[in-house]
Amino acid sequence: MMTKRSSGILLHPTSLPSDWGIGDFGLSAYEFIDFLHDSGQSIWQILPLGPTGYGDSPYQALSAFAGNPLLISPGILLDDGLLHPEDYQQPHFPVDHVDFGNVIPFKYEILQKAHSTFLMKQPSAIVKRYEQFCKNHAHWLGDFCLFAAIKEFHQGRPWTSWPKELVQRNPDALAAWSQKLETDIARHGFIQFLFFDHWARLHSYAQSNGVRIIGDIPIFVAHDSSDVWSHQEWFYLDKDGEPTVVAGVPPDYFSETGQLWGNPLFNWARLKEEGYSFWVKRFKLLAFMFDFIRIDHFRGFASNWEIPAHEETAIRGIWKKGPGSELFKAIEEALGSDLPIIAEDLGFITEDVTEMLEELGYPGMAILQFGFEAVEDGLNSSLFLPHNQHRNQVVYTGTHDNDTLLGWWNKQSEEVKDFTRRYLNTDGHLLHRDMIRAALASPAAIAIFPMQDLLGLDNTARMNKPGNPAGNWQWRVTKDDLTAPLAEDLLKMTLLYERKFSVKPSL
Repeated sequence: MMTKRSSGILLHPTSLPSDWGIGDFGLSAYEFIDFLHDSGQSIWQILPLGPTGYGDSPYQALSAFAGNPLLISPGILLDDGLLHPEDYQQPHFPVDHVDFGNVIPFKYEILQKAHSTFLMKQPSAIVKRYEQFCKNHAHWLGDFCLFAAIKEFHQGRPWTSWPKELVQRNPDALAAWSQKLETDIARHGFIQFLFFDHWARLHSYAQSNGVRIIGDIPIFVAHDSSDVWSHQEWFYLDKDGEPTVVAGVPPDYFSETGQLWGNPLFNWARLKEEGYSFWVKRFKLLAFMFDFIRIDHFRGFASNWEIPAHEETAIRGIWKKGPGSELFKAIEEALGSDLPIIAEDLGFITEDVTEMLEELGYPGMAILQFGFEAVEDGLNSSLFLPHNQHRNQVVYTGTHDNDTLLGWWNKQSEEVKDFTRRYLNTDGHLLHRDMIRAALASPAAIAIFPMQDLLGLDNTARMNKPGNPAGNWQWRVTKDDLTAPLAEDLLKMTLLYERKFSVKPSL
């Protein structure tokens, strides 16, 4: 898969500028693609695009297939005649972060207006695209829309608190609620059409400008999701639908008590009996949506940390064997062996993980921050330092879970700082730029850096703090940040390290 040197920026669409309180697939996304093109970047990496639930985390989505309605562009709805200025009163939103508490009801009110307009006008071009969308996505759309409508009726409460006949998916109860909530179900279906319609236009624009997009697939799904509710047999649940064991990781770099994610664990034996159809369908959709697929927590396919559901931390868990390369061979058999996959192979990596990665040939990841920290552990070198990286790899200055480079630098001991200054031949005053240069100079085929690092921001701009449930996923770049001088400087560095190339637009 790794054939040409390239580089790009990690920035979730919610972090884009906009007048609507949250970044979306509208004008600012197109302008960001222009910025990428002007700065010589050929990759845009994003986080998962699913509909977020409690905590607003992209990694805890209400569906493994559906899209996040908050990313639908009101500007495009206005252009398409599905929304009119008199349909809404726009609040004053902060420009530097997402105020989810106010954005969510505002966006959903707009989407309800758009659906009403659609029903009233029935524009033929949109009707045709909508009908084709429903046909193409039938395998998940019905279950999700019913789930979303029932959840909305119950004021957002998790499905395990619904009436027993719904928890157990009694056919008569499902039929009755489908009839009762028919209008709401249709609205959720139309919202999903809008999401995928707006995304398809944006992706096409990216491709025409030589920008490829790295999407992200979480290994686990949220317990409060349409997938778990619809297919409880795929997970380890008790008779009331509650997880008996949950996912997480043991004590690590981020937390002394580990990370208790709380996702239900897959019953891999049951999934295998069905030919891993759930995973095949997930990858089929993402391969259609994106140019690369980053698999989060790849090591969990070799073995995952199983924690009893009653535990309050992730300390008391055990490693349980996963499906291994067998799963990916089933996916490749169904979809082809040239899937553009990137494996997030960070954390506690054991021999079985390394062997699986080598067998499949997927590129892994290297984090520069971790490389320079290794000197403090008494190691003479680290696999994450540039001179130890290799071509079939993606190098990052940091990820959405890390400190920003400036935040990281401010925390380091003098020992780490001294080694970093000597290694990079710098005085450290523009450390973020020095680290980006190191990533660009790396032998790794792809180099990625978060937008916060390109801007040289401290930890007030951090996207996520694992183990800290408050204040995450809110950061936004402002319109004034994406300047022509910044693009020009990045272009010069990109040219210097031979990472700029053009991708012919799709015909």
